[in-house]
Amino acid sequence: MISSAATLSTLKPAAVNARGYSEIKMVPTFSNSRRSFVQTLMFWAFRLATYFVLACATYIFLDIAIKGSKTVFTNHAPFINVKFLTEPPQTLYVFDYQGKKMQLSDREFRKWQETHKEPVEATSVAYSAGGIWPCIVGTALLVIGSMIVALFIGISAAIYLSEYSRDTRFIRFIRIAILNLAGVPSIVFGLFGFGLFVIFFGWNVSLLAGWYTLGLMILPAIITASEESLRAVPKGLREGSLALGATSWQTIRKNVLPYAMPGILTSSILGIARVAGETAPIMFTAAYAMRDEMPWQVQKWTDFFFQGVMALPYHIYVVSSKIPQNEYTERVQYGTALVFLIVVMLIALASIVLRERQRRRLSW
Repeated sequence: MISSAATLSTLKPAAVNARGYSEIKMVPTFSNSRRSFVQTLMFWAFRLATYFVLACATYIFLDIAIKGSKTVFTNHAPFINVKFLTEPPQTLYVFDYQGKKMQLSDREFRKWQETHKEPVEATSVAYSAGGIWPCIVGTALLVIGSMIVALFIGISAAIYLSEYSRDTRFIRFIRIAILNLAGVPSIVFGLFGFGLFVIFFGWNVSLLAGWYTLGLMILPAIITASEESLRAVPKGLREGSLALGATSWQTIRKNVLPYAMPGILTSSILGIARVAGETAPIMFTAAYAMRDEMPWQVQKWTDFFFQGVMALPYHIYVVSSKIPQNEYTERVQYGTALVFLIVVMLIALASIVLRERQRRRLSW
């Protein structure tokens, strides 16, 4: 009988013994001390790799939180920079007046000029005054709309692949194509959305073009996770429902989808994180660098879907790369990044709460 230590040994056949049975000699290749050293080395290698990732993530979040909090929060009541969170971006004017350094937003500078007729030499810094309220609203609209598009198409495709399709070559080809689609760079999706939705369909740079572009980008993750969640539902629930006379759609709607919903919501959380952070696709399809009106300030309700919006990731890109850098732009960059993280965390937290409530309500 061969012991478990043979897995780390070289098996060498020997001559046939007197009873006619061949014997196997084990030639050890690793001593116990060397084997223990290798195990310890691998343990610490994996552990240090995990700690390195944790340290990098901690440093990034702390850096953004510390620098961004100087812009988002104040040292007096209500301890939140309300103007930064509720006003649109404006140009900052910096100048000296009677020995004092003045920092005024575009609107404030115009009012100041009306009461002070003497000319001053002011330095203007774009996007460094006012706030980011239109960017927050635009990001929320892009995330919500694209997730609705992705979940509707993705869950429908997953239901077909899991419940209706047969395991044919064509279906296997579709699954491989979906997996390959997940590796396409986001800039390619942006160019695709620009060519199809913006130019061919004539939607221009708009919410609708951004919704479909971002929705298509996260479809592979939604379809794959939804299909796995549907397959994880026990077959007994389907067979019992069909045996009682329910149709296939009634079985899916009443017995399969509710139990698969926690897994589907998990995939939506991952989709939210990617949609909210993408800059390249919305740069071509949905985002404006500056827009004075809010999305609901339209003449007709249909105009709501065919208008571009400001978005937090694109605003960070513009402020950090398209204008000269100084202390004022750095303040806006980190403040916007901190608000961006908070918005994504709140949206993801809402999905997590829905998922946990669904899990407690339905279990097998």
